Amino acid sequence: MTEQINPGSINITPANASAASALIGDPSKFGRVAEDGTVYVRTPEGEKAVGSYPGKTAEEALQYFVRKFEALASEVALTAARITSGAMVPDDAYEAVKKLRQQVRELNGVGDLAALAVSVEQIEPLIEGHREAYEAKKVAEAAVKAARREQVLVEKEKIVAEAESLALSENWKVTGDRLKTLLEEWKSAPRLDKKVDGELWKRFSASRNKFDKRRRTHFATLEETTAKVSSAKKALVEQASKLATSTDWVATARAFKTLMDQWKASGRGKPSEDAKLWAKFKASQDQFFTAKNADLEKREVSMVANLAKREELIVQIEALVPFTDVKAAKNSFRELSRSWEKIGITHRDKRAAMDARVAKVEDAIKSAEAEIWRKTDPAAKARAADVVKQLADSIANYEKVAAKSTAAGNAKKAQEALDSAEARKVWLAEAEKSLAEFN
Repeated sequence: MTEQINPGSINITPANASAASALIGDPSKFGRVAEDGTVYVRTPEGEKAVGSYPGKTAEEALQYFVRKFEALASEVALTAARITSGAMVPDDAYEAVKKLRQQVRELNGVGDLAALAVSVEQIEPLIEGHREAYEAKKVAEAAVKAARREQVLVEKEKIVAEAESLALSENWKVTGDRLKTLLEEWKSAPRLDKKVDGELWKRFSASRNKFDKRRRTHFATLEETTAKVSSAKKALVEQASKLATSTDWVATARAFKTLMDQWKASGRGKPSEDAKLWAKFKASQDQFFTAKNADLEKREVSMVANLAKREELIVQIEALVPFTDVKAAKNSFRELSRSWEKIGITHRDKRAAMDARVAKVEDAIKSAEAEIWRKTDPAAKARAADVVKQLADSIANYEKVAAKSTAAGNAKKAQEALDSAEARKVWLAEAEKSLAEFN
């Protein structure tokens, strides 16, 4: 089937012609124009009429059909290049080859149609040759996408985790502002798949709602809370007022400490009310501690005198050591201890050091008593005597074994028995020393 040409209906660029020439040489050698203007293309099967170009010269008509051939040849070359570069996926490439086959079969153009058909068939092996690269590219793109998704997931989980950590916060202003910022960060983050995004949003929204509900409840009950705080602090002020004139210094000081702890634990009320109540509480506290300190100054004189008495008495107590008569030392220590206890209050830090020195003398007397008891204990003496007897009997027995072994000519056994006897003689000497201490 030939075609009548509408001039200007096809646009062949120099680039197309160049690509076709590089592919199969000069296409015009494969055509001719008959006297009636019909253009023919030469094929291995013979000539085939492809059309005519009325109103044009034979050369112009031939070149028109050459350009049609070049356009398709250029498309073949371009498709091969795209497959080689990996720009075309295998499925699309197979479709493109199928389409090119059809176009070559139906082409009304002048050129080496057989070579062009061969060029099309040479494309298909390229597809398989680049499938691995395409698959690798797909894997790489999938990995990048997965990594990005993982990054987004981490970012959103971080937002959710922070929101959940703030749900129980009582720093209302700062936390509220921070949750607003987190909400903006959530909105600007890319979306994940519907299920994951939905679950994360549910957690995030629940945390925000939990905080907002607590904040509304807090401010709704704040007036009631401050009223309770004020009532509790008024009670503490009243108790402090009753203790202000007490002279039971130690117990009252502890009571004031307890009141202070209760004051701190009672919480905050209205700032103006808190300031007034605190001024009253502190006035009572200052009144007590001022009187306590004044009394302490008076007692300072007595404590200095008592310290001098203790320094004098401790010299006598320490002079009891060393001693030869435990009983006499014990009686003297008992009398001096009575005098020690009768002395009035002394500075705590200095008293502690002196009491330690007294305790050292007392320990020496108790140790001496324990040693005397140990040396006079009949049961202990009997045990020591029994150890001496057992060792002596054991030595005698080993010596008899040595004598019998020697008489029998068993020098090795005789030596072993003698070695055992010698070892026990060392133990016997120590046991005899211990027994001698009881005498």
